[in-house]
Amino acid sequence: MAVNIFYFFIFPGLLFMAVAGGLLSWFDRKITARVQFRQGPPLLQPFYDFFKLLLVKETILPRHGSPVVFMLAPLLAVFGATMAGLFILLPLFNISTGFRGDLLVIFYLLTLPSFSYILGSVASGNPLAAVGSSREIKLVISYELTFLLIIAAVIMKSGQHFDLDTVIAMQRSGTPFIGSVSGVLLFIAAVFCIQAKLGLVPFDMPEAETELSSGIYIEYSGPPYAMIKLAKYIMLFILPALVVALLMNGMGQGAGILWAVLKILGVVLLLTLIRNTSPRVKIRQASGFFFIWMNLIVVIAIVLIAFGL
Repeated sequence: MAVNIFYFFIFPGLLFMAVAGGLLSWFDRKITARVQFRQGPPLLQPFYDFFKLLLVKETILPRHGSPVVFMLAPLLAVFGATMAGLFILLPLFNISTGFRGDLLVIFYLLTLPSFSYILGSVASGNPLAAVGSSREIKLVISYELTFLLIIAAVIMKSGQHFDLDTVIAMQRSGTPFIGSVSGVLLFIAAVFCIQAKLGLVPFDMPEAETELSSGIYIEYSGPPYAMIKLAKYIMLFILPALVVALLMNGMGQGAGILWAVLKILGVVLLLTLIRNTSPRVKIRQASGFFFIWMNLIVVIAIVLIAFGL
């Protein structure tokens, strides 16, 4: 029991993921600043932002809506992100537990943060938050099918194995999945799915500061908003880590750990460059992008996998 508590709260759980996610958030903001010819924030700025919201800022509850659901939604987002991250990172760090990292369980846990934001925004009773939640629902419906197809393709590529340990072990004993044509196509689709899951431009329609004044987060402040930031920090770390585990050989020992860190940084760098070179799209355009083009790419990858490519 004590070991499981350590895994969940310390390493590779909540504390480790929060610190790693905060550092990646700084990396994202620093690259963004350099692209825009600015200096950028100091290394600890994401942690300053989090603790300022957690310890200094006041929590203002909306007059209309459900305060209980409004307050619990960010905690549910942190819980879902932490559990998903735990089941992703345990196999990556070669830590054996009773659970073997079922990919379908990870898929469902990764949906919890998005659904939590939807619940919280609806519970606020704010019409702008309701518009943001409507956009979030449509966006989730659009990219989750693509994400599920990516997982199905990885399962096919690994010989019908559902556990992440086996997927990583097969790549270590052979060639990383990204070393094939189908793997490259899956990587392209996965990057755009992560972009949408994180709510980054061009898929930030639910937040849309210039249109909806932060949309689904408009009523959040203080500690509840700190929990939302924490969930986003964790997701910024575990989603690239999942791509590394599914397609890029996971994490080895010794120098392999450094190589895995560089791969995660590379994925985050790619997400940041897309965010800074793309305009926000309409929700209709985003739905068409995933339903037609990304699904088509993944289906082509599945056909190539059937032919051993």
